[in-house]
Amino acid sequence: MPRTKKVAKPALTTAQQLSALIKSARQILRKDKGLNGDADRLPLLTWVMFLKFLDDLERRHEDEAGLDGKPYAPLIDSPYRWRDWASQADGINGDELLAFLNQDEAIRPNGTRGPGLFAYLRAQGEREDRTGQRSVIANVFRGVQNRMVSGYLLRDILNKVDAIHFTSSEEVHTLSHLYESMLREMRDASGDSGEFYTPRPVVRFMVEVTAPQLGEIVLDPACGTGGFLVEAYEYLKRQVNTTEQRQHLQNGALFGQEAKPLPYMLAEMNLLLHGLETPQITYGNTLTQRLTEIGHAERVDVILTNPPFGGEEEAGIKANFPPNLQTSETALLFLQYIMRKLRVAGAPRLGDGRKKGGRGASQGGRAAVVVPNGTLFGDEVAALIKQQLLTEFNLHTVVRLPQGVFAPYTDIPANLLFFERNGKTEDIWFYELPLPDGRKKYTKTVPLQYEEFADCLAWWHERKEGPQAWKTTASEVAANGWNLDLKNPNAKQGLEYAEPAALVARMRAHEVEVQKLLGEIEKLVQGVAA
Repeated sequence: MPRTKKVAKPALTTAQQLSALIKSARQILRKDKGLNGDADRLPLLTWVMFLKFLDDLERRHEDEAGLDGKPYAPLIDSPYRWRDWASQADGINGDELLAFLNQDEAIRPNGTRGPGLFAYLRAQGEREDRTGQRSVIANVFRGVQNRMVSGYLLRDILNKVDAIHFTSSEEVHTLSHLYESMLREMRDASGDSGEFYTPRPVVRFMVEVTAPQLGEIVLDPACGTGGFLVEAYEYLKRQVNTTEQRQHLQNGALFGQEAKPLPYMLAEMNLLLHGLETPQITYGNTLTQRLTEIGHAERVDVILTNPPFGGEEEAGIKANFPPNLQTSETALLFLQYIMRKLRVAGAPRLGDGRKKGGRGASQGGRAAVVVPNGTLFGDEVAALIKQQLLTEFNLHTVVRLPQGVFAPYTDIPANLLFFERNGKTEDIWFYELPLPDGRKKYTKTVPLQYEEFADCLAWWHERKEGPQAWKTTASEVAANGWNLDLKNPNAKQGLEYAEPAALVARMRAHEVEVQKLLGEIEKLVQGVAA
């Protein structure tokens, strides 16, 4: 009986080699005349890596099915699999490659005529699909366009990406960090597009204090490139001890929604690279759902989000909200959606079979939301929404961020709202995050660091008033027209909170400086008189 020849596993790419590989790929992309900056280059690199990732995942599932003696039905058919058209270094090239990708009908790598690659992938949503993965593929490629004009440069990119092994956890971990750095660069490059991406330190702080638990359902209804979901995944992953818990984290813990095709694709890849094999992200505008149609079964335990600022929604979207609360301001519509989407204390969770763990059914859902200053001081519809927030929810904390946290996208001051659906608001704590000494605002080159939340994190669990923190009551806010744009009453009284010995030392130091300055002035006066 002839021996079966073992296929040698490819050697793993080191972190240094992987970094060099990605750098080389990006240099190749810069040569193509059809791409305009990182806003074009990163999406192209993303969909190429997505297809390689998908093929590696399919190979693994095929091997697992083979070991179990079961047939495997692939998501992608031949000749559209990566291995069929991309993995051969001397495979289809030039205009032939571009035609296969771009045209509705083309000559395929096996010499037959049929749908082009993108046309085939976009049609996957029409096929029967138990897992929902085909719909994800269709949605990802619905917004994808190949802007490269050189099929030869594209072949060079395919050969580079083929060297990445998405079956290696080490390589994927390294690549996830490289990918995050590329995402930051692309966000910086598209700062004028109206997208206010949340800085990683803010995301990490919001996740840390909200503390999602295994068994809970976490949602970001405006997930962008997936920053909150990635951070929540990393936070929850530390709690996994059993296979059942891992399955829940993979399939039933994290959900998102994104309306724009490019961020949707980037979010899918971002989560895949961080280890979430089947990201549960819906493609489409969250606000198209009528508010009154959100019942108990659809509500969630935790919402972490930075909804769009300053956008305006069309009349059809506004009609999904109560007549007295209709507005075109996107942030206010999302705030209403978030309030409605939080689970009521004692109500069942989203889906079934997910009742173990978490904080227990006796407690309602909780949210951490980024809002602009306008939401805090807004009147009319904004005031009615805040009235509902304080009378039906517990708005326990407002963290006021300093200017420039969202640089370079906007200088609009932002705030973090933390509230729970477990009764009405009694007291509201405010914490004003200070700028480092000597700085007027954050900038793109000098951004906020996570370590600067250290004092706020320490205060969070043992609250008391001080130079950065103060407390008010819901009744006081109501008497002031539901205005939450409160100034720090302790900001000019910081000296009162210093130790007496420190105050004396500071005053003596000032006295020395004053005496020194007076001496120098006297010398100048004497010199002029002479």
